[in-house]
Amino acid sequence: MTKARTRWPRQRDAEAPTTSGETVAADRVDVVDLETCLSACAAHSTKLVASLDRRRIALAEALRTLLATHAATVPATSGTSPLPLLRRPAKTSSGSALLLGDALMDPLLAVGDKALDCGYEDEMKLALMVADTVLTQRKRSRAGWRLRARVLEAMGAESAAAAAYERHLELTEEDGFGVASKVAGLREGARLQAELVRRLAAGCPEAREFADRSVTDSWAQGLELHARGARDEARPLLIGTLLGQIAADAPVREIQQTLTHYLGLLREEAGVAGGGSAPTAGRATAGPAGIADSAELDELTALTTLYAEQRRVRMRGPVDDPTFGGVRWLTLGEFRNRIAGKSICLIANSKRVGNSSLGAEIDDYDLVVRFNSYRIDPAATGRRTDIHATIHKHGFNWDQHVDTRLVFGGISGDWKYSLRNRLVPGAQTYLGDESLRWPVRDIGRLSREVWPSIPTSGFNMLWLLDFLDVSPRLDLIGFDFYESGAYRLPAAMRLPITSVHEYTSEKAWVMERAQSVTDTRICLR
Repeated sequence: MTKARTRWPRQRDAEAPTTSGETVAADRVDVVDLETCLSACAAHSTKLVASLDRRRIALAEALRTLLATHAATVPATSGTSPLPLLRRPAKTSSGSALLLGDALMDPLLAVGDKALDCGYEDEMKLALMVADTVLTQRKRSRAGWRLRARVLEAMGAESAAAAAYERHLELTEEDGFGVASKVAGLREGARLQAELVRRLAAGCPEAREFADRSVTDSWAQGLELHARGARDEARPLLIGTLLGQIAADAPVREIQQTLTHYLGLLREEAGVAGGGSAPTAGRATAGPAGIADSAELDELTALTTLYAEQRRVRMRGPVDDPTFGGVRWLTLGEFRNRIAGKSICLIANSKRVGNSSLGAEIDDYDLVVRFNSYRIDPAATGRRTDIHATIHKHGFNWDQHVDTRLVFGGISGDWKYSLRNRLVPGAQTYLGDESLRWPVRDIGRLSREVWPSIPTSGFNMLWLLDFLDVSPRLDLIGFDFYESGAYRLPAAMRLPITSVHEYTSEKAWVMERAQSVTDTRICLR
């Protein structure tokens, strides 16, 4: 038998743990003043000098932006000098404490997001500090609660994360980030995990004797016995390890590792697919430690099903229809055929549209295209949405029924993950496949050298329609490239107009091809 690779479960305290073994309270936010947080950010920035990790490079840039913004705003607000980069400033009195103004809010949250993306222990601590700093001064900050929830979830403190996610939901009207589904997934995943552990313990009552022992010692001893073929002796120790982790409220990822390894050992013993060795003829009935009958094989199947389901619902939440309502995938060629010969209008999420009375004219087009967090006001924007073009990173309007949904994304893996986690069954008839994932880069071959900025959803869609060139009428309505401001769903109005796009270049590209231009309409055909 192939000897299993040792994984060492760690002992944890009985509260929700952090990556360092400290505890995080599920029902309260640690009070962190802004000056302390900024000092920590400055100190962390020095640690990232010359880093080659792209995620830490992105964090370093976010930190520089935050510190530069702070340096620019402090003289105008408090008359004090900016924070030094290496020296922690002396404590100030409560009356002179720094206030978290609007200018610092977005850069500070960006630091939290980038720190969370890094996934390392130090950056996790920084991200949690950022969230707590925001919530210390702005207790009703939806972004602060969501950031805190995401950090706690990444740390494996699921009950605390669910509580923070629920606080976010209490404060918002539109669930554009799919938080309700996330909370439902965490709750259901915990329930299924508890059922899985209960069934394992019920099948091995003696395991409870080892639940109070050191999980590291029990796991090592159990693996050693299993490797020697003493499986009946190993089983109570291995399951006892799992019970000990549950009792200590260990991070979910550590419990998952233990479950994965243990179920792998069971499947190896049974000689079934997914075990540590290839199936062997007659293996299911061979030896006293093997799976002896079909009832035990059925139990192993049930355990594996529970395990797979709790992993799945944690990823994307409970789904009534995993086939997404029988959605049909569209290739580039199939999309071309569906729009050929039809008049098309693209509706900007701008105040110029929101303040207009163009609704009836918009609805007269054969196809109406809207973007991301579009907002419907029939008199101004029209009623219909035939094609929803959206970036994969948020879920605004994904629950609105449309004929075709095109989801754009630059990284294939992230794009696929978002589709699995954000698609709503029955909300679309057709869905663009990977040939339509990133038109400007993948179809147009416009590299970063040719087009340095990240193309917007609007530009990806417009470029695609212009490239296919099968529409007799192609109009842009309300495209002033945010000169008039944004007109989006209320929850999305609080999101900043991102700086990663370069609207000037996109506007120049449009104007070079415009056949006619009015205050509200740009005609490309």
